[in-house]
Amino acid sequence: MANILIIDDSPTDVRVFTTLLERAGYKVDSVGNAEEGIERVRSDKPNLVIMDVIMPGMNGFQATRTLTRDPATSGIPIVMITTKSMETDRVWGLRQGARAFITKPVNEKDLLACINDLLPSAA
Repeated sequence: MANILIIDDSPTDVRVFTTLLERAGYKVDSVGNAEEGIERVRSDKPNLVIMDVIMPGMNGFQATRTLTRDPATSGIPIVMITTKSMETDRVWGLRQGARAFITKPVNEKDLLACINDLLPSAA
């Protein structure tokens, strides 16, 4: 069973994603800010990270860049999920190292397909 860490400051989004992912057979953990998320990724080494962009303190772009440039965590795929829907945001997120960029509201089928593509043997 793959472990997924959600880094998002919205309790509602965390609950929705957790329910969806657990129903699909994933083990899910979550943290409410980027700084704590970076530490959790470094300590727990999840199979995949779901990263919000807009958070207090460090934003998801900065956290993604930090994780993807750290040799200890660079192999962990990051899926950015955000309300930021401009093409420049998507391009910037992917340039920071995210493997996928999904705009809220999230389509359940699309999210699961994305995760399954990034973790083909882990589900």
